[in-house]
Amino acid sequence: MSRVIFIEHDGRQHTVEVEDGENLMQCAQSNLIPGVLGDCGGCCTCGTCHAYIDPQWSQAAGEQNDDERLMLEGAEHVLPGSRLICQIRMVPDLDGVIVRIPPAQR
Repeated sequence: MSRVIFIEHDGRQHTVEVEDGENLMQCAQSNLIPGVLGDCGGCCTCGTCHAYIDPQWSQAAGEQNDDERLMLEGAEHVLPGSRLICQIRMVPDLDGVIVRIPPAQR
């Protein structure tokens, strides 16, 4: 099992365990992380799982696909590390990944 560190906009931190292959949105919802809504169930059609991946993890998280890029164009508070975490599946290289929740999703 791997770990994910979710950090809310106010700094509250939640370290949770996740199985390889599970997407980070599912992990957040299973662990009741505030601000990760995932209204579309992980289909990359709503943008309510927008979060920031710390730069040291961006390569391991993989590239954005075209659908994710389009959804993020309409999101608030988009930064270079912005991702829809429903599109990131846990792999061993992401063990300890830091995921920050944007202020618009508290």
